[in-house]
Amino acid sequence: MNGLEKSLNKIADTILHLDEASLTSLWDEYKNKVEQFSRTAEWERAVIIFSIINAVRTKNAIFNEILLKSNSENNKKSPPKISKEKPYLKLVK
Repeated sequence: MNGLEKSLNKIADTILHLDEASLTSLWDEYKNKVEQFSRTAEWERAVIIFSIINAVRTKNAIFNEILLKSNSENNKKSPPKISKEKPYLKLVK
């Protein structure tokens, strides 16, 4: 792995530790900044931050969708659970 990949992995690890709810609360602010184009480093940073927020939201949506699908498939495949309690039956002669 080269230096660039190491740097990107370090950035990704940092981003993965950020709270999605906190990031989402910043979404409107950065959307507005991105819409107000200017030839400044501040605007460029706003685009990157806005993209990071969207990336985290997208990653979590995909993760949750796959997890739900996996759980529903596992529930369909698992055999019915048999109760270990004695059934409520009466012997009739």
